[in-house]
Amino acid sequence: MVEIRAVGFDLDGTLFDHRGSAIVGVDRFLESLGVEPTEHARALWFAAEDEQIERWRLRRINFKEQRRERLRTVLPALGVPAPSEVAELDALFERYMAGYRAAWRAFPDSVELVRRVKATGRRMGLLTNGAEEQQLDKLRVTGLLEVFDHICISERIGMQKPDPQAFRLLAAGLGVDPGECLFVGDNPLHDIDGARAVGMTALLVDRYGAHSEGIAGAVIARLA
Repeated sequence: MVEIRAVGFDLDGTLFDHRGSAIVGVDRFLESLGVEPTEHARALWFAAEDEQIERWRLRRINFKEQRRERLRTVLPALGVPAPSEVAELDALFERYMAGYRAAWRAFPDSVELVRRVKATGRRMGLLTNGAEEQQLDKLRVTGLLEVFDHICISERIGMQKPDPQAFRLLAAGLGVDPGECLFVGDNPLHDIDGARAVGMTALLVDRYGAHSEGIAGAVIARLA
């Protein structure tokens, strides 16, 4: 059996509570528009986010345009006219971002878990899809930045999960073979299939379901 010498983590939904932070941001944003932040309104927002982020991941639109498209989709559905000017859309999205950033948080066990695993002598890595500046800011705000030995962000490395090459770059940066790495993530396609495609051991976690109490037990058990 191959020894696990390194552990790679996804960020959003695995170590960073994107959904919890985004709910706060969405609610504040909708209230500023005079819209009640109902479950239906939130569902519209997150459906648009998933759709447009995927279009960005596939390089059909750029990062700023996926934000604009989210507003163009959601606002009319909530009875709010979407601005026609790009500058107005960008300013409006920044209103949402202000609330989102103010609510940024790691899951309660994330920092302790990563430090605990690192204390075993294993190399620690992060592989995340996203814009470099924003993802690094999340790591700084949550106290996660300094605990990783190597960080791969899709905008910086020029490829997105589940591209196998993204996982190979992570392993190379950690100084291990892919087969010596455990990868932990919350997306079955982007994280798990991508990791397994290069021979990594993969652990699927569900922070809002089966692992709502934390992922430490599952990670440590897999390493054992």
